[in-house]
Amino acid sequence: FFFAFLEDTMAAIYYRSMDALSDVNMNTRGDHHPRHWALQATAMAVLGMAGWAVVFMAAPGATTLFVNTQAAQVATRPSVIPVGFGSRVDLAMGAYRTAEPAQYAERSVDAPVRIMVPEMAGTASTAGAGLVWLCPIALLLTGIWYAMKRGSSSTPSLAMAAYTGRDWTVNLSTTALRASVVDTDLGKPVEVAPYAIPTRSGPLQAWAPESRTNVPGGKDYESICRMNVVAVGVTVANTPVEIREKLAVPQSEWAAAIDEMVQFPNVKEVAVLSTCNRMEIYAMTADYEEGIKDIVNWMLQHSGVTFEELEPYLFLMKNKEAVDHVLQVSAGLDSLIVGEGQILSQVKAVHEVGSGAKGFGSYLQNLFMQAIIAGKRVRSETAISTGAVSVSSAAAELAQIKLPLHSWENVNVSIIGAGKMSTLLVKHLLSKGCSKMTILNRSMPRALELQEEFPAAQMTIKLMDQLLPVIEESDVIFVASSSPDILVFPEDVGPMAARPEHVGGIRRFFDISVPRNTARELNDLEYAKVFNVDDLKEVVEMNKESRAQAAAEALILLEDERSQFEGWMTALQAVPTIKRLRGKAENIRLAELDKAKSKLDIELTPKQIKVLEDLSRGIMNKMLHAPMQALRTSDDQDSQMQNITVLGRVFGLTEEDEVVAKRK
Repeated sequence: FFFAFLEDTMAAIYYRSMDALSDVNMNTRGDHHPRHWALQATAMAVLGMAGWAVVFMAAPGATTLFVNTQAAQVATRPSVIPVGFGSRVDLAMGAYRTAEPAQYAERSVDAPVRIMVPEMAGTASTAGAGLVWLCPIALLLTGIWYAMKRGSSSTPSLAMAAYTGRDWTVNLSTTALRASVVDTDLGKPVEVAPYAIPTRSGPLQAWAPESRTNVPGGKDYESICRMNVVAVGVTVANTPVEIREKLAVPQSEWAAAIDEMVQFPNVKEVAVLSTCNRMEIYAMTADYEEGIKDIVNWMLQHSGVTFEELEPYLFLMKNKEAVDHVLQVSAGLDSLIVGEGQILSQVKAVHEVGSGAKGFGSYLQNLFMQAIIAGKRVRSETAISTGAVSVSSAAAELAQIKLPLHSWENVNVSIIGAGKMSTLLVKHLLSKGCSKMTILNRSMPRALELQEEFPAAQMTIKLMDQLLPVIEESDVIFVASSSPDILVFPEDVGPMAARPEHVGGIRRFFDISVPRNTARELNDLEYAKVFNVDDLKEVVEMNKESRAQAAAEALILLEDERSQFEGWMTALQAVPTIKRLRGKAENIRLAELDKAKSKLDIELTPKQIKVLEDLSRGIMNKMLHAPMQALRTSDDQDSQMQNITVLGRVFGLTEEDEVVAKRK
């Protein structure tokens, strides 16, 4: 209707310029009215667009709205089925066109229409006018009908199925489309789904959690920020893989776990670190014991492990020792393979994932940023990362140790998975002389990327449907997939023939996945042997002495990094005191300035007022300079906290003082 309106406007202007407007039937049967075409065309356009608008709002099942990756919003609308007329009249709004008999043939909708001065349009105008008015009115009524029907049925109407076909696009501002639209309105804040907090079990409720390390206590974080930094979890050092794999949280679920835990009453901030060697939760809690119980309660509910099963393996850390722990984890000092590099990328992932979660607050954000800095510094300033420095490299070393000839010559190797662990496996196998291997993966593209990354390796790429045939032909199988399920069972491997004598006749599995992807019953078979992450300790002991000196140097560096975090945390507490002190001084300055001006008998000029303003503000700033410096720049955190406390009491800057002042 809109384009017809433009077309008829052009036609009317043309005929008016030719003094032939009276020859055009303007949808009247009596006298000609030159302005009727504009009123009618406008009415048709408004009715038509209103009808479409109602249809779009009332029948979302017949329309689609989505945001694509090019930041363009695309909507699909139905196109009206053309109506055929059996008369000689070609119809458009306002002006009617009459065709000669030879021009009765059908034309494409998009074909141009020639405007011709009609010779006889009286009869056609009556029918044409009725149809022109009927179409938009019918469309508007259809939209209203769908609006009434919308609430009573969630199934798209069959009637709307007839209106299919044409697409149109509208490019919206990229600023308005930065947020992903997934069944939510643009600009609407994402709501965290309510979490049903499980009831504590009797043993957990009666439990009195205490720190289980012998690290001397450091600063009292609770006096600094009124909260405690806590770390709770299990590690490969003392927890069997059977427990760790039940507690494991995939990286894709870290944010959801954070959002769930901060809904517990005593947990204010949370971070989750779950790898093949550890499952650890870091939190800020107002009450240490109750916060620990809340976190453990979530762990029990998430894993299905009982409190009696989990409690012997838990480590609990508080404040200084918790901060030291996360710094040492990032530096690789707490890893199975001391100095491993992969843990630093995992700590970075904690910060990256947490930044998108509501419960990853400012304290933990800064703690993990400090941990990332510490991890980089330790690796660049010490020799901690020499030798086998990852689970993957240790698995490659252990496999070579277990081979009878300690050589990869004529050994058939396969790797299940094509992720980060597999990438490191290929790298270390190549460095040890193993260049021929088979890669199995769920999808071909990622495996091909791995093949392109290591052109020196002779890789054969297979999909997972070839898993058992590949295992049957392999002597050493590395399992490093992200699958949460068991992939290899005893009944699959049992019927397979023994391997050649030069590999000891045994098919060896090195499963570095957590959760494990191989059944432990494989060890019951005569010609199969499974090694998991816990078996890598043999390689760890070989490298332990060579790294002792580097680890001692790293601990000194980490002391400095902890002091940096504690300094930031203490300085943060000075901000409210600084704001209150400056605000109180400003209020006093303004009040006294008004008193002074009211006592003067003369009318002050703007220049004189500015002089008084500058004088009073200068006195205030000079008086505040020393206290502000004491709050901002003290190197000793204890002295800084003492300064904050003293100034708060002297100037009445505590929260209690503010409450009393408001009452007055």
